Amino acid sequence: MHLAAPKVVAEAGCNHKGEMEIARQMIESAARFAKADYIKFQKRSNRELLTPEEFNSPHPNPANSFGNTYGEHREFLEFDLDRHRTLLGWCRETGIRYSCSVWDLTSARQIAELEPDYIKVPSASNLNFQMLKFLATEFGGDLHVSVGMTTPEEEEQIVALLEDLGAADRTVLYACTSGYPVPFEDVCLLEIGRLKERFAGRVREVGFSGHHLGIAVDIAAVALGATWIERHFTLDRTWKGTDHSASLEPDGLRRLVRDVRATSKALTLKNRNILEIEEPQRRKLKRLPGVHLA
Repeated sequence: MHLAAPKVVAEAGCNHKGEMEIARQMIESAARFAKADYIKFQKRSNRELLTPEEFNSPHPNPANSFGNTYGEHREFLEFDLDRHRTLLGWCRETGIRYSCSVWDLTSARQIAELEPDYIKVPSASNLNFQMLKFLATEFGGDLHVSVGMTTPEEEEQIVALLEDLGAADRTVLYACTSGYPVPFEDVCLLEIGRLKERFAGRVREVGFSGHHLGIAVDIAAVALGATWIERHFTLDRTWKGTDHSASLEPDGLRRLVRDVRATSKALTLKNRNILEIEEPQRRKLKRLPGVHLA
């Protein structure tokens, strides 16, 4: 029996550099070339999310900044709701599903209007209980929640809240290490099993959101039971910006999708003692007790 293949999410985030044409090209590449299941953007209300001091401070890495302050940088990269509606339309035209990470309550309310299959809560915002409550009670789709830089006690608070609000059974938790990029020794893939064991029967599924290099780790995540694989996606890893270096380019995403689906097909038990494909080889090669070739 073959289980459904894990879903692959190309996380565009803000790797479009604030340009709708680049975002359109990313959608087309993820859909038609890589054949990913979803492409995910992000929405922030920066005046709500950032304190005035944070908004007016310089970007911590000026070489990656698109503005004179961190707030101006974030505003430059931000798409309003009408642009997200356009992104959703382009996704439908090209045969890929749209989703979005929301960082604050205002953004959650806006993206909920578009009725995507699911809305993602990033690790940075998973303790925004007001936003979680809104999504659990006012949004009808699924909730995906990353638990990078989150303690076990905080994980329990998140899941318990969603249980109380009747939304845990449509929630996917993502094992994640929050870094860009993450060295292999800090990926901590066995967190997938820990989450599956700890929250078995309480949340619907466990996924993996990776910020590492290459695609070998993602294949191992599938083998460990992750049913969603999310990776940052860019058209050019050398572009200006924080996330590009930890992202996959189109051919990397294509190979990831291919290998995830191949690995998923292979994760089965034999459905009979001797498979049909083995029978000719058994007749030809198998040495049975007391039977000798003439």
